[in-house]
Amino acid sequence: LPSPIPCSLTQPVTPELLVSPSSQDGELGSECPEDRGNWTGRLDFLLSCIGYCVGLGNVWRFPYRAYTNGGGAFLVPYFIMLAICGIPIFFMELSLGQFSSLGPLAVWKISPLFKGVGMGTILIVSLVAIYYNMIIAYVLFYLFASLTSDLPWQHCGNWWNTDLCVDHHVIKAGNTTFPVNITNTVSPSEEYWSRYVLHIQGSSGIGDPGRIRWNLCLCLLLSWTIVYLCILKGVKSSGKVVYFTATFPYLILVMLLIRGVTLEGAWKGIRFYLTPQFDHLLSSKVWIEAALQIFYSLGVGFGGLLTFASYNTFHQNIYRDTFIVTLGNAITSILAGFAIFSVLGYMSQELGVPVNQVAKAGPGLAFVVYPQAMTMLPLSPFWSFLFFFMLLTLGLDSQFAFMETIVTAVTDEFPYYLRPKKASFSAVICIALFLMGLILTTEGGMYWLVLLDDYSAGFGLMVVVITTCLVVTRVYGMKRFCRDIHMMLGFKPGPYFRACWMVLSPATMMALLVYNIIKYQPSEYGSYRFPAWAEVLGILMGVLSFLMIPLGMVVAVLREEGTLWERVQQASRPAMDWGPSLEENRTGMYVASLAGSQSPKPLMVHMRKYGGITSYENTAIEVDREMEEEEEEESM
Repeated sequence: LPSPIPCSLTQPVTPELLVSPSSQDGELGSECPEDRGNWTGRLDFLLSCIGYCVGLGNVWRFPYRAYTNGGGAFLVPYFIMLAICGIPIFFMELSLGQFSSLGPLAVWKISPLFKGVGMGTILIVSLVAIYYNMIIAYVLFYLFASLTSDLPWQHCGNWWNTDLCVDHHVIKAGNTTFPVNITNTVSPSEEYWSRYVLHIQGSSGIGDPGRIRWNLCLCLLLSWTIVYLCILKGVKSSGKVVYFTATFPYLILVMLLIRGVTLEGAWKGIRFYLTPQFDHLLSSKVWIEAALQIFYSLGVGFGGLLTFASYNTFHQNIYRDTFIVTLGNAITSILAGFAIFSVLGYMSQELGVPVNQVAKAGPGLAFVVYPQAMTMLPLSPFWSFLFFFMLLTLGLDSQFAFMETIVTAVTDEFPYYLRPKKASFSAVICIALFLMGLILTTEGGMYWLVLLDDYSAGFGLMVVVITTCLVVTRVYGMKRFCRDIHMMLGFKPGPYFRACWMVLSPATMMALLVYNIIKYQPSEYGSYRFPAWAEVLGILMGVLSFLMIPLGMVVAVLREEGTLWERVQQASRPAMDWGPSLEENRTGMYVASLAGSQSPKPLMVHMRKYGGITSYENTAIEVDREMEEEEEEESM
C-alpha cells in the first residue's frame, strides 16, 4: 500500500513513535507540497549530465584552444586541470544536490548565511540562457537554409554580396594561372553570415541596434517553444528527450569524422591540431586556458549539475557517474577536434593557404568557416544539415539544464504555491527570457550577444564556485561533508578528493580569477571596439552576480537574534531541517533534527519503522559511533 504521507520527499516527518495515531492520517498530508518528482529511467540522470556538459564549446572552443596553446601538448595541462579542478568540483556539486534533494537556492540550508551564492548562480544562469538560446536560433536558421539543392552561401552574386566577395571555385581555378591575393577578399559564407543572417550593416554599433530581423525573431521563438515543450513536465519530460539529444550528436560526429579524414589534405589539418609544441607548457597562459576550458565545458557553478542530482534517489552512485561524464566530455572534445581540423585541412588545401588562416573559434567557426568547407564537398546540403542538426542537439540539452535550474531553484523556495503550477511557471520564465532576448534579434544584436558572452559568466561565476568550495570545506566542515557522503554512498571520499577540495581546487580557481582580472581586455567584435558605457554595463553584469553574496549575508544576519557575532554564527550553521529529504534516509544524526523529535534512540525508531538493518543503516551506525567517539574526545 502507498504511504499515507505523500510529502516525505520534501518535508521532514516526525518519527512514528512521536506521532499520535489521530495525527498520522490525513491532516499532515493536506498541508504537504506536491511531490517533487524523480528521474523515471536509470539512464535519465547520466544522459542529462552528458548532454549538459557536452555542448557547443566542445566543438567550437576546444579544438581552437588546443591548436593555439601547443597542439597535442595542450592535453597535458588539460588532463591535469581536469583532475585538480574538474572532477572534484563536479563530484562536490552532485553530492550536495543528491544529499539534500534541493535546488541551487534551497540547498543553502547547509549554511543560510551564504544563500546569496545561490542567488548569484540563478542570475548568471538566466543571463546565459538568454543568449545561449539565440545561438540555437542561429543554428535553426542555418538548418532551414540547408534544406535546398544549392547552399545559399555557396556563391557570390546575391543581393547581400559586395565587390570583395570571391568564390573559392574562382580561387581554385586561378591558382593554376595567376596568383589570387585572398587577404583583401571575403568568402561568400562570411558575407552570408554578417550581411544576410545578421544584417549587421544596418547597425552602427551596440548603441544603435537597428530593426528586428523577423526571420531571426521567429527562429528564437521556435527555439524557446522547443525548450518549453521539452521541460514542460520537468525532469520527467526532459529526462526522456536527452535519450535522443545526448546520443545523436555522437552519431553525427562520427559521420563527420569519417567524412573528414577521408578528404584530401585532411592530415594537414590534423597534424596542425595535434603536433605537440612542448615549449608552450612553460607559459602560464596555457595552464590557465586549460583550466578555463575544463571550467566552462563541465558547467560547474551554473547549478545544472546540482539540480539534476537533486532528482536522484539517495543512494545513486554519483561517484561512478562523475568519472563517466567528466572523462566522456574530455574524449568528446578531442574527437570533435579531429572532425573539425580534418575538414579545415582539406579546406586549406583547396584554397591553397595555411591552416592557421582558415582556423577560427566560436561562432566564426560554426557559421562561417565550417559552412564554407561544406560547400566544397559533394552532397554539400546533406553534410551542412547534419552539422547544424548536431549543433542543435548539442545546444538544446545544455539549454534544458539552464531552464531546469531556474525553475527548480524557485519552485523549491515556494513549493506550496509553485510546484503544482510548475508548467505554467516554466512558461512564464520562457516568455520573460524570450522577450529579454529580442534585442539579440536586431541588426546590432550580435554586439549584445558578444557583451553577454564575455561578461555574464566571467569572474562572477568563479567567485560563486570558490565560495561554494570554501563554505562546504571550511564553514560546514570537511569532516561533516565526508560523513554525509559516507552515509549516502557507503564510503568516504579518499585523500585525493579531500586535498583538492581543501586546497588545490580553490587555489586554482583563485589563480584563474586573478589572471582574468590582470589580463582583462575590453570586448570587441571583429574590428569594432565597444564604447566605454557598454564596458561598464558588462562589468556591472559580472559584478552583480557576486554582490548577491554580501546581500544574502545581510538578509540572513538580520533574520537572527542576539549580538552581531552571535547572529553570524547562527546564520552560518545548517538549518534545522538540513539533510536528506526522505524520512527513510534520515539516519544517524539527521533523525534527531526532524520536526518535534525527542527520541533518545533515533536509529531504533528508524529500524522499527523500516524493518531490519540494510548496509546503509550499518553505515549510519558507524557514523553515529564515530560522532560519539569525537564528542568524548572533545569533552576530555
